[in-house]
Amino acid sequence: MLMHWLFGDQLGPHFLRPSQDSGLTRDTPLLMIEARSVFRRRRFHRAKAHLVLSAMRHRAAELGDRVTYVRADTYREGLEKAAGGDQVTVHHPTSYAAVRLVRSLPHVTMGPPRGFLVPLDEFAAWADGHGGRRLRQEDFYRWVRQGHELLMDGDAPAGGRWNYDHDNREPPPRKTPALPVPAPYRPREDEIDDEVRHDLDHWERDGDVSFVGRDGPRLFPATRAEAREALRRFVDRRLGTFGPYEDAMLAADPVMSHSLLSASLNLGLLDPGECVDRAEAAWRDGRAPLNSVEGFVRQIAGWREYVWQLYWYFGEEYRHTNELRHTEPVPGWWDDLDADDVHARCLHTVLSQVRDTGWTHHIPRLMILGSYALQRGWDPAAVTDWFHRSFVDGYDWVMVPNVVGMSQYADGGRMTTKPYTSGGAYVNRMSDLCGPCAYRPGDRTGAHACPYTAGYWNFLDRHRARLEHNHRTAQAVRGLDRLPDLDEVRHQEHARGDSPP
Repeated sequence: MLMHWLFGDQLGPHFLRPSQDSGLTRDTPLLMIEARSVFRRRRFHRAKAHLVLSAMRHRAAELGDRVTYVRADTYREGLEKAAGGDQVTVHHPTSYAAVRLVRSLPHVTMGPPRGFLVPLDEFAAWADGHGGRRLRQEDFYRWVRQGHELLMDGDAPAGGRWNYDHDNREPPPRKTPALPVPAPYRPREDEIDDEVRHDLDHWERDGDVSFVGRDGPRLFPATRAEAREALRRFVDRRLGTFGPYEDAMLAADPVMSHSLLSASLNLGLLDPGECVDRAEAAWRDGRAPLNSVEGFVRQIAGWREYVWQLYWYFGEEYRHTNELRHTEPVPGWWDDLDADDVHARCLHTVLSQVRDTGWTHHIPRLMILGSYALQRGWDPAAVTDWFHRSFVDGYDWVMVPNVVGMSQYADGGRMTTKPYTSGGAYVNRMSDLCGPCAYRPGDRTGAHACPYTAGYWNFLDRHRARLEHNHRTAQAVRGLDRLPDLDEVRHQEHARGDSPP
């Protein structure tokens, strides 16, 4: 008997479409394995564990008698229990570790991946044609737009421009705690969620696993129906205001106009094609402005796809790159999401959001969390692992390029042209987080010195020899010579150590 194995991030109907390359038919028996060892190996966010298990169990309930759902200690044990020596097929998994596992298993045949727009071999051919070393997301994004006819008018980009970033970098509106937009879709829990929470409580009480963060009511879709409703709600009610404020931050409004679809996409509940097609239809029907639609399409067909492709193209050794030679450990207060002892309001706010929900949007991830870690010289592999474990949408393929390449600049510029870090002035301009803070964004030294401002100059100073030759950072590095208090900045940052700011 032939069975098809579905991993826990392969839950949408596009993973069950019959095809010759997968061996799938409409009647192929299915297998799902819930392996407790996954949660034992790493200290995941409790809300993430809840979401993944809830989504898997919901999907199994939908599939009914067609699926064999096995709860086991390991994948190997579950596979042996369910299939024995029978032949099993599986779609290409989403991590190197899972691919190694599949290839080591007898009687298991791996087909190509699903859930992405570009086949891996097509990207490899494109990348090889661009020299393979310095690949830019903008070039890739235009290629995907053309190949999939996304936001195109013939051979030209819709509206005459490929990129509306200039229109999508507005600071948040002042004197308002939240954007005046409808709330995002939030699902209702059911008896499956109750069962999952009971099991997680039991695992923790037994000391079998340990989690971080809080597991409040489930905030993200666990079923295809919920994911489709979240997509519909975003496109119909929130997409119009997404673009201008996609880089802005508000303390009381962490969601703003963001789609919150990343968790659904990464569980396989949504296909990226349906997301971008629905957004484009909203623009063509006059229901959403082009700058917002292009910004959303860029996130899905540009950045998300680019990150997936680079994860495989750069190879598994990419995760170990550390061009800046950062080796400081991630401190315990950060690893435990202990936001209460953090006095810097921006970091306290964002770390609290992660603790309470397992989510915050891309700018807090990059310019608050990632920037702080980069400035302090934390080991990029440890930072990558923390992001993987702490976010509901975090998977190995997501976080390795995003953190090693984009956030921590550990690849020395293979993925981005400069380190993405800044002083407090950027945070002050793009948020309402600085006003009530104990620190002042313009102060480098003294009792009110902003840890981001001091950290920024100290980072430039430590890596002056490298950054003075980068055309995007050379001017900032020259500014070091105009700082009368640089020695004090160095001393202050050294004294801070790994204490919470």
